[in-house]
Amino acid sequence: MDLQEKYGLTRIINANGKMTALANARVLPEIKDVVYESLDHFFDMNELNEVVSRRIAAFTGAEAGFVTACAAAGITLAVAAAMTGKDLGKVAQLPDTTGMKNEVVLQKGHAVNFGAPVTQMIRLAGAKPVEVGSVNGTAPAMLAAAINENTAAMLFVVSHHTVHYGGVPLVDAVRIAHAKGVPVIVDGAAQSFLLRKIVAAGADVVVCSGHKYLAGTVAGMACGRKDLIEAMALQNQGIGRTMKVGKEGIFGLLAALEARAALDVEAWSEEIRAKVAKVRAALEGIPGVRTETVEDVNGNPFCRARVHVDPRMAGLDAYAVVKLAARGNPSVRVRPHHVDEGYFDVDVVELTGEELELVIARLQGIFGRAGQDIASAAGNSKTGNLKPGLIEPWFSWLESREAGN
Repeated sequence: MDLQEKYGLTRIINANGKMTALANARVLPEIKDVVYESLDHFFDMNELNEVVSRRIAAFTGAEAGFVTACAAAGITLAVAAAMTGKDLGKVAQLPDTTGMKNEVVLQKGHAVNFGAPVTQMIRLAGAKPVEVGSVNGTAPAMLAAAINENTAAMLFVVSHHTVHYGGVPLVDAVRIAHAKGVPVIVDGAAQSFLLRKIVAAGADVVVCSGHKYLAGTVAGMACGRKDLIEAMALQNQGIGRTMKVGKEGIFGLLAALEARAALDVEAWSEEIRAKVAKVRAALEGIPGVRTETVEDVNGNPFCRARVHVDPRMAGLDAYAVVKLAARGNPSVRVRPHHVDEGYFDVDVVELTGEELELVIARLQGIFGRAGQDIASAAGNSKTGNLKPGLIEPWFSWLESREAGN
């Protein structure tokens, strides 16, 4: 079934990455089979959750595990668990935190927006986020001083969104929090390859997405201390009821863990590296374009192609390239986070061979057109150098070129 055609939807070529806004990941065939089979059966959900807890524990090295609706929901439930423990009276009381420790400290450089503010995930549980330090600097002493008799937990974010200098590393943050009897919750939404490392660093609860690099159906995963994981599960009798996950999400996660355990990570990583090399080779020699291979900032086993654009030589800036690539159907979505700094990334993880060729052709077409006849007129579209009216005829030319006309 062609869902794009049936419902009139734009075909997306995902060179951006495992993004919620682009429907996350391609679900692996072996995961689809398990999920499809689950849909026709009934299960004792308590029994199913006990099974998945043991499987998550074995996969991560933690004491226990729990499946959530998504990683964001996992943050809220972990914060709730830190406040209520396994006291059902307190579970029923949330989001009213009267009589409970209700502050969650985090470094200001970790107060990111991943599509919604991470601090809002804290507030959803009824807790109060306490940001420590400055965006580019949090000293250990500052973090320690922020912990008081009202502190329920510390939140630590492992993400490309955070500031990667001037802050307190995870191991030191754990040491500071534990010295004061405070648990550490780690948001590791896209860090499934690093879960064992994060758990080994002493984190008390680690939250991860099941539908990003695990390539499963939409769900989240929490692993950590048994008492806190059990307290998270109890939230389903309270605020967690609005975030419950169904059998398809749980079985999707179970199958995803099995698929990851069978994955040859080194071979997978080399396949990605070869695709990145192909992108770079295709753009080599284009005036004003410089490429490089960049490793994942958090240490995951994949890389991306980074494309630097000099508008004076290329005839347009990185922002314009990203906008032009996304126009039309199919729409090519590259990774645009740093266009204001003059570059964008091409994430090849989700690209099939055919899609990789399409991405390359789209980028070559954009740069080629700029070099042919509008280099003198087009420049930085965000600063007004791209003349009005040029984008539309330029894109019409690209569509005609890709159609073979």
